Order: sequence, then structure tokens, then C-alpha cells
Amino acid sequence: MMKKYKKQLILSSIATLLPILIGLFLWNRLPDTIATHFGSDNAANGWSSKPFVVFGMPLLLLVLHLFCLFVTMNDPKKKNISEKMFRFIMWFVPVLSVFILSFTYGYALGMDVNIGMGVNIIVGIVFLVIGNYLPKCKQNYTTGIKIPWTLNSTENWNRTHRLAGWLFMAGGILFLLNAFLQWSGMLLIIIGIALLPVIYSFILYKKGI
Repeated sequence: MMKKYKKQLILSSIATLLPILIGLFLWNRLPDTIATHFGSDNAANGWSSKPFVVFGMPLLLLVLHLFCLFVTMNDPKKKNISEKMFRFIMWFVPVLSVFILSFTYGYALGMDVNIGMGVNIIVGIVFLVIGNYLPKCKQNYTTGIKIPWTLNSTENWNRTHRLAGWLFMAGGILFLLNAFLQWSGMLLIIIGIALLPVIYSFILYKKGI
């Protein structure tokens, strides 16, 4: 499987590290301390050194990228992971790396960057993509709602993922709307989306499904 995706692996890894080149190009314009964490009001409340932001963050994201691919490629049921989902896993961290560092550099350079809007848009898109995939997801150990009850029963897995798909799609729409409306309490939405499929799966298990 590694040979099949060797080219994509190289390109996606380069894309993950692309912010290093951008950071080097902007090096003399970037401040020595850069905001890397923001509150719900879009105000910076955490900072990191310039070397860590330019070099450390992309390298950490590269490690995460390679780890995700290693786990996926070595899943005992990897044949059940669709080509579309594998491409999503392949490119999710690289896109995230470019997105996060672009916003970080822009804010550091004094641009009018709305961090909250950007985060809500990217989370909304991710939720929509995942929500579209989940109902089609077959049993595996890498993607999906991987809990004892779904892994023990194909029917439980299928029903739980149909519900989870609708929940993620609804969550994605809410996050896209929140990019412009800036509601509070979106954390509760994430918690609900994560917990409801688990509870539903357990109920099905108790019913013998």
C-alpha cells in the first residue's frame, strides 16, 4: 500500500512543511514572539517563539500526518477504508498546516484576520466531509465510531454511522453559519455530536443489535 501512495505521501509531506518556506520568506518581518492561541473573542491569549512557529509547528504537524497514515495503512481492515476517505486522511493535515500557519503569519504581520471565522469555516467543512462519508463507512479500526458495540456488530455499526452522518452534517452547517453569527456554546455541539452516536450504539447493543 505504501508503494501505491508513495507519490502522494511525498507531495502531502512537502505541503505540510510548506509553511516553513513561507516563514523563512517572511522571517525579517515576523515579530520574535507570535500569537498561537486565541480566545472565543478572537483576542490572542497565548504566544510562542518565532523559531517554534516557523519550524516547530510544521514539523509537529508532519509527525501527526505520518502517524495518521501509518495507522491507516496498517489497519487490519484497511480494505474497508474507501479511496475517498484515504485521500481525505492523506491531505487533511497538510491543508490544516497551510491554513493554520497562514492565519498565524497574517495575524503576526498585523493583518485584519478573523481567527474565529476561519476556524469555524474549516471545522464546518471537515464536519460536512466526515458526515458525508460516515454512512458509507465499513467496519475498520481507523476511521468511524470505533467502540466495542459497533466493532462487534455490523448492523450496530451501520445504524450508528447513519445517525452519526446526519449529526456531523448538521454540525457542519451550524459551524459554517457560526463563522458569520459567532454563537456561543459551539463546544456543546461538538460534545453532543461525539456522545449521541455512542449512546445510540449502546442502546442498540442492549436491544441485541
